Amino acid sequence: MCGIAGFVDFRKAMSQGQMEVIAGQMALTLSHRGPNHQGVWVDEKRGVALSHRRLSIIDCSPLGQQPMHSRCERYTIIYNGEIYNFKTLRTQLSRLGYSYKSHSDTEVLLSAFSQWGVPITLEQINGMFAIALYDHKEACLYLIRDRMGQKPLYYARFGSYFLFASELKALLAHPNFEKKIDHHSLRFYTRYNYVPTPRSIYCNTFKLSQGHYLKISLDEEDEFPAPVCYWSHQRLALLQQHCLRQDSFDSVQQELHDLLKTAVSMRMVSDVPLGAFLSGGIDSSLVVALMQAQATTAVKTFTIGFEDPAFNEANEARAVAQHLGTDHTELYLSSHEAQAVIPDLPTVYDEPFADSSQIPTFLVAKLARQQVTVALSGDGGDESFAGYARYVMAPQLWSRFMTKPKLLKKVLTKLIACFPKVGWQFAFRLLNQLGFYRSVGPDVNSKIERFLSILNCDTFKQFYLELLSVNPCWQRLLLVDEENNKSVDQEGIPQQFSTDRLSQMLWLDTFYYLPDDILTKVDRATMSVSLEMRSPFLDYRVVEFAWALPEVFKLQRQSGKRILKSLLSHYLPAVLIDRPKRGFGIPLHNWLRSPGLRSWAGDLLNVPMLRRQGFFNPDLISQTWKEYQSGRNGQSSLLWNVLMFQAWYSQYMQT
Repeated sequence: MCGIAGFVDFRKAMSQGQMEVIAGQMALTLSHRGPNHQGVWVDEKRGVALSHRRLSIIDCSPLGQQPMHSRCERYTIIYNGEIYNFKTLRTQLSRLGYSYKSHSDTEVLLSAFSQWGVPITLEQINGMFAIALYDHKEACLYLIRDRMGQKPLYYARFGSYFLFASELKALLAHPNFEKKIDHHSLRFYTRYNYVPTPRSIYCNTFKLSQGHYLKISLDEEDEFPAPVCYWSHQRLALLQQHCLRQDSFDSVQQELHDLLKTAVSMRMVSDVPLGAFLSGGIDSSLVVALMQAQATTAVKTFTIGFEDPAFNEANEARAVAQHLGTDHTELYLSSHEAQAVIPDLPTVYDEPFADSSQIPTFLVAKLARQQVTVALSGDGGDESFAGYARYVMAPQLWSRFMTKPKLLKKVLTKLIACFPKVGWQFAFRLLNQLGFYRSVGPDVNSKIERFLSILNCDTFKQFYLELLSVNPCWQRLLLVDEENNKSVDQEGIPQQFSTDRLSQMLWLDTFYYLPDDILTKVDRATMSVSLEMRSPFLDYRVVEFAWALPEVFKLQRQSGKRILKSLLSHYLPAVLIDRPKRGFGIPLHNWLRSPGLRSWAGDLLNVPMLRRQGFFNPDLISQTWKEYQSGRNGQSSLLWNVLMFQAWYSQYMQT
């Protein structure tokens, strides 16, 4: 696991020394991703500079250092990630005459490119990766991102310079990078808590989409080609819609069991200490169970506990660890300790990002790094095997309300909107006391507003995107720019490809929410402490297998992950499986009212500063903040969204 950065100077205006200094400075910003070694390689005549920070995982000797050159001298590579089937590929390539100096997967990857070229090699490799590959023969640079988008890769074009890096902070280290906020990206951020691919928060700067590669010719400065898709989620979903598995549940379950065991086994290959995150949920418990079944010693597992019982999963995780016999570590954190990391979040994420579970994710990564350098997780299980409650709730809500006549929905919308907010809070508080609607929580008004926003959706896709939106109504009021007051369009999202509602939801989550929220959150949190995270459920063969399963194998009796729960029953008793799903959440609504964070937030929501910046509606935010502090609203998610942007802006745009 590493960090990569580099640039192309099309006009070749820099000397080799200048290029080496700049490439080194870019790499230095990524030292947390690779604390073990820094390497820089420059071709002054071609105007190419590549730099690399290494976190040694496989073959920790100097022979595994990058940039690395192929034996045939055609290719030079820097890459971030792991190729899990490199041993199989090495054996295959050795039979074709290739020999090796190291035991690293990087050298095998170079041999594969030399033997098969880029497109065929991408079909052969199984892993997570962001690759920069310089082809000396064709004078071109390839940027490549893995199928699921586990590893980040940004790129930008400014004048005669093309830049790329694992994180935005490395791009900022190049003297030609221009820090200008993309207002359209800000619209998406305020709605979804993240900036979706291919956009970034900066103008002229992009994320390479998962399953794509970009080929930049060094001899054609004026041409900027579109990324090429080599593995398509949409094509996969369309194909599998027409060839769903017809086998028995038991036979399919056994096949999935074997596939997951292999995926876990491949991700346990490491020359450094290895462990796993354990939340006590279905996905992480199954990963740990499969690890322990194949390990010769107790697997190291890690859990974070909180004082608030509503957000504490440590007890469940401990019970799973005891049953499986892992070497378990848990750390209970006070609210004060957890809140202490919040001011550092902009440094960790270096782009506005407001999924508040970023806090416990960072904390468990920091805990695990004290003992291991590699950890496995259960990420990806929800999106492939229908684990979120919304997969059951959304179709029911659509059928119950969205199919009603438009006039009736319009009247209902006006009636609900006329009812005072205080009245809704009182009504739900009373219902809570009587034992109803305990899951509604303190953010009643935002849930009412969300319901109003979805009532007039015309298609299920539009309806589901509204459900995923964190600020469906407020987003239109939050931003002051006239252009930004328009509703966010569905830019880049293909038209409806299936009448199957579950497939539509799974596809949207796999292509957007998973890489741009979940995997971004995990990658930045773990790499900020130099910890490599591996996710067996994101093995592309597991994903392809899941798409071929009929809905009944995933959903049963208003509950998801039927086949995973059945698999887990081979390792754990029912009492440790049949429990309500919890998110990796925090008591944010309480924390933002605590003395420490109240002062921090108040400084960031300063009205004169908001007015000078010109992005947000300062009067609306000021009113919302005052009402929140007095307990008259529960808009913690809205405020967190604004606060994370403001904290990021203060660090990166005011320097």
